Amino acid sequence: MRARATGGSIDLRAIAGSRVVLLAIAIAEEARAGLLGFAIARMNGSVPDWLEGRKVFRSVVPRPDPQDRFPSNLHPIQSLIWSDYEAKPGTTTRYRVQPVYGRPAAPVLGEGTEITVTTEDPTTGTHGIWFNRGAIASQAFSSHFQNRPPEDEDDPADPEVRWLSRGALDATLAFIDRAQDGEALRVAAYEFTYAPILRALKRAARRGVDVRIVHEAGQDYDRDDKRLEDTSATVAARNAIAALGLDRQANLQLIPRTRRRKIPHNKFIVWIRAGAAREVLTGSTNFTASGFIGQTNVLHVVREEGVAQAYLDYWTVLSHDPATPTLSTWTQERTPQDALDALTAVPGTTPFFSPRKNDAMLSWYAARIAGARETVMFTAAFGVNKLLAAQFGINRDFVRFLLLEDAPDRELRDRLKGDPDVVAAYGALLGAYAEGKKAFPATSLDDWFLKEELFRKQGHIFFIHTKFLLIDPLGDDPLVCTGSANFSSSSLTGNDENMLLIRGDTRVADIYLTEFDRLFRHFYARQTIDRLAERGAPLAEAKFLDETAGWLDAYVAPGRMKTNRQRLFFPAWPAR
Repeated sequence: MRARATGGSIDLRAIAGSRVVLLAIAIAEEARAGLLGFAIARMNGSVPDWLEGRKVFRSVVPRPDPQDRFPSNLHPIQSLIWSDYEAKPGTTTRYRVQPVYGRPAAPVLGEGTEITVTTEDPTTGTHGIWFNRGAIASQAFSSHFQNRPPEDEDDPADPEVRWLSRGALDATLAFIDRAQDGEALRVAAYEFTYAPILRALKRAARRGVDVRIVHEAGQDYDRDDKRLEDTSATVAARNAIAALGLDRQANLQLIPRTRRRKIPHNKFIVWIRAGAAREVLTGSTNFTASGFIGQTNVLHVVREEGVAQAYLDYWTVLSHDPATPTLSTWTQERTPQDALDALTAVPGTTPFFSPRKNDAMLSWYAARIAGARETVMFTAAFGVNKLLAAQFGINRDFVRFLLLEDAPDRELRDRLKGDPDVVAAYGALLGAYAEGKKAFPATSLDDWFLKEELFRKQGHIFFIHTKFLLIDPLGDDPLVCTGSANFSSSSLTGNDENMLLIRGDTRVADIYLTEFDRLFRHFYARQTIDRLAERGAPLAEAKFLDETAGWLDAYVAPGRMKTNRQRLFFPAWPAR
């Protein structure tokens, strides 16, 4: 949902996803002198529930406790972009935003404005979208759980599991549990080990549901041993299937996927009722503990029979374990490259499947990036393909964002240096979590913020695992590309993959945009701390608010990222 409200000197824009509400604030030039920040409240009738932050005025609280949070009417928010990460799906909330003036010890609230928004309910509508927490190293996790691991990560009711999965696990289990006797579920799974999912499928089969699962069972050539060996995903799936007895369950058919060029990277489930495909559950979430309670992931349900049938047709071909040339012939015919422009020219959802005969889809993605008019938001777990990276090395007059797992390689760094309107954040500098990875530097911030640690010590992708591209998500005609496929040549030509190309759906765009912003700001802040620490900067200052209006300088200076970001919401900024 999108809303706008004006009152006093303040202009507000609100973007409501399902669990995040983003507020963009513009304040009139004549009201900026002496502005200490903003007091923000959720309104309960006429009573404000002042939202809290961790930053304080040094002259008022010289040594804050890391556990403490401080109300924004006394220690205001010094940002023109603020998000409520505690929003609940399908709820209506009225927010009040008031400018704060005076002295830090005696703040004075000016005339503000209120705005009412309703968050999206993922259990209704054509699209149901759930993002997991995806930030296991965070102040919130440290505060709630003291960085301890779940007592039982296979228990959906475990408090840490519930908090980290953020509704995604419950939604997946509900999707499976809904299927009844006489209905069917068709599953395509790459990593297939998470006990709650496997148990739910077994329960479904016991209810009389026809359950059939295509899963990774292939081999790769081991250069050291000079022979073919089962992949790690194959071994893990085989062990989990045997341990939970899926291979002995009636009404449940396991179909090994072996004849593939690279990896069968799909993770989707089709629900079939009365002989027709009704809905499909897809996204980036592998059916693993890490998929649900570790790395960033999205679960996307499409309640549209045409889309669900397209996935069922794809699954049916996969169930015959075709070799890659055979499968790529089918995908090219079913989702032809030359038809995409026409299919995505009008509002709707277009499924797109791999492997392909070539990687021409990269040119299609690059053209969409090049044609953006307002912004681009792009996540990449395994780096940025050179064809796409080239689009971020071209100066534009609006800001664009990259969210990566690892730091950009040298070529991308060089491109970004010449393009000040592209901002990149990456996750994999947080914590000494795996051999060979960079350790987060020890800093004086440990005295001011709760220590952040990772309870997961092993794995490949720890942070950014989503695969989505947003083109002009704030506009009236956004494009959202999301699914299992990384935006790479290998993914397009070698893997079993699926993507959704969603055109003109502002509800979908709002959910993806608010979640992208949540994740981007989380990692960008820690990236900044890392950079400052390497320079020997006095990081303790990061805990304190500016006791003057100087904090606004970063939002009005020409060429600054915050100034450019503000123009996404208020094109005439900084003037009024």
